[in-house]
Amino acid sequence: MGNSHWLLAFSLFLSFSFTSSIRLTLQDGSSLSVGNADDVLTSNDGAFSAGFFPVGRNAYCFAIWFSRPSCSIPNCSVVWMANRDEPVNGRSSKLSLRENGDLQLIDAGGTVVWFTNTGSPSRSFMNLQLLDTGNLVLRDDKHATLWQSFDSPTDTLLPEQKLTPNAPLISSRSKNNFSSGYYKLYFDNDNLLRLLFSGPKITSVYWPDPWLNSWEAGRTTYNDSRVAMLDHYGNFNSSDSLTFLTADYGAKIQRRLTVDHDGNLRVYSRSDAGGWMVSWQAKSDPCTYKSSNCYPKVLLLNGHYSPSVDGGIHFRLPKFNLSSSDIPKIEHATLHCTAKEIILPRTYLKRQESWAVKFLLIFAGAIAGVEAILVLMVWFFLYRTRPEKGGAHTEGYHAGLTGFRRFTYDELKKATQNFSEEIGRGSGGIVYKAVLSDCRVAAVKLLNEANQGENEFLAEVSTIGNLHHMNLIDMWGYCAEGKHRLLIYEFMEHGSLAENLSSSTELDWSKRFEIAVGSARGLAYLHEECLEWVLHCDVKPQNILLDSTYQPKVADFGLSKILKREGLKNSSFSKIRGTRGYMAPEWIYNFPITSKVDVYSYGIVLLEMVTGRSPTGEYDKIECSDVRETKILTSWVREKKGLGVPMQTWIEDIVDPSVRGGYDIRKIEVLVAVALKCAEEDRDARPTMSQVVEMLLHCKDVDA
Repeated sequence: MGNSHWLLAFSLFLSFSFTSSIRLTLQDGSSLSVGNADDVLTSNDGAFSAGFFPVGRNAYCFAIWFSRPSCSIPNCSVVWMANRDEPVNGRSSKLSLRENGDLQLIDAGGTVVWFTNTGSPSRSFMNLQLLDTGNLVLRDDKHATLWQSFDSPTDTLLPEQKLTPNAPLISSRSKNNFSSGYYKLYFDNDNLLRLLFSGPKITSVYWPDPWLNSWEAGRTTYNDSRVAMLDHYGNFNSSDSLTFLTADYGAKIQRRLTVDHDGNLRVYSRSDAGGWMVSWQAKSDPCTYKSSNCYPKVLLLNGHYSPSVDGGIHFRLPKFNLSSSDIPKIEHATLHCTAKEIILPRTYLKRQESWAVKFLLIFAGAIAGVEAILVLMVWFFLYRTRPEKGGAHTEGYHAGLTGFRRFTYDELKKATQNFSEEIGRGSGGIVYKAVLSDCRVAAVKLLNEANQGENEFLAEVSTIGNLHHMNLIDMWGYCAEGKHRLLIYEFMEHGSLAENLSSSTELDWSKRFEIAVGSARGLAYLHEECLEWVLHCDVKPQNILLDSTYQPKVADFGLSKILKREGLKNSSFSKIRGTRGYMAPEWIYNFPITSKVDVYSYGIVLLEMVTGRSPTGEYDKIECSDVRETKILTSWVREKKGLGVPMQTWIEDIVDPSVRGGYDIRKIEVLVAVALKCAEEDRDARPTMSQVVEMLLHCKDVDA
């Protein structure tokens, strides 16, 4: 055996002899011990760690915290805790993944203080993994997620983590007391996102200002999804129309949305080299919500002064108490809204440590260090000096210009099982189902071969990667290797709108109306809200995808037509784009192309959703000896609407008879009216997509 092979064998022997300090997964039947500082789960990219976090004297909680840039416990930023209100002993406590699939946090005395309730006799091969997003996920052998920390947040929301009605954010008690505090961010019964103070004696909403109506606060109660999310780039979107961009929007850096112990809602951002900075906050005056005007007049228990409000403060006192000369002058003083820090009452006494145990630990650490040095030496001599094969893109993970993941072609061949399961196709390419190495289910689009260079492709992909909206499909990565061009998207459980329209599904009239609103919002974002001007150019039911709750996401908008804002009036296309039946007249007559081509296509999609009929079909065909007349979908609907019959009659003639359940006739009328406006021959007569959203939401407002 050669020297190099002997060194490799020896290093492998050493690596199996000692436990590595970096642990990526916890298998069933294994545990993490509070007494072992190395019992920590780490995300693959090293940004997050999960383990036992000190919260008091000999008191610990199982938590997730930011570990990059490097930090020393307890100075790390905690983002989640399992047992924030019931710490465990600093000795003999452990987190165990039982063989039946139940994750349990067990105190020193054997008491289970927290568990996931995922145990089942039929479970086999479970593992607990901390993802790069900061999400702690428990999966089975079929990669099904049984439990995840994102579903039960504490006081912090991470990017791409959804805030739902069942998972509010609750502040900590104070800066150093991690137990549940008095402030809560939640969706109320009116579907609005609010901040609530819930103290020992009183409870009151303080954001948005309770004296404002929802529309005065820029919110809408007409939604039933009740979901909010902050993305990696600093864009926050809520279903009640609350949206904001952080001050550093656009940079993909570490971010967190936290309900702080003082009651304010803040977004914190930081780069790898810096500290946390506040990039957005809900209340600019932190003392506003510290006072309540809900006490009776006989008691003056608190007050609030705001420099932005003109006028004075007057107190009425009994005449016999003070004479006019004795009334003190009230001067403005800065309010300091600080909370009294409360030390956790639960502490555990530490046993005296043995010097012999310390010596053994130091000795074991020294041997582990020698092992690490030997492994690095062997790796350097055996692998570092080898020439690379296959060029620069053969590594599994390569960060490209866009800031998200760059895959190799071989990786995607493996993830798609050699592109075996096709789930869709269009003029741009074929879409395949894939399971990525981190067990996420994805949709991989293999683009048709083109003469587009890699730099041009990466520039456009970079722009697409910065488009984030709850009604746009989310891109996870790409591949640019040789002539191969692939895009990786999130997988949508219910497929396309076209598939649901052509089959007997649960797509009732209520869902169809919500799909109309959501897809309009997505297109309005592309046209008017993002930095670049993006035309979809192929709006059709096949490119509107539905998630597990039938929420729509516009897809296949990438690489359509991306222009700078200053180039709106000089847009030009080298070829006709779109699908027959959905294309605006501008394409045929060679008129200048604007965002109104997408508006036209959207109108045709609305008509198809209402009638269930294809836009390329023929209706009311009349055949005589010398007359043969056919009508396209828009003409057919306009004629039915213009017959002068009652509204209910012509609506009954055009609605899709295969849809089960009743419908709101007024909503159908609005959908048809909006669709016909969008499908006008004259582009100037068509509304913008933002106007379409307003018309549809106004219908919902009236309905409520």
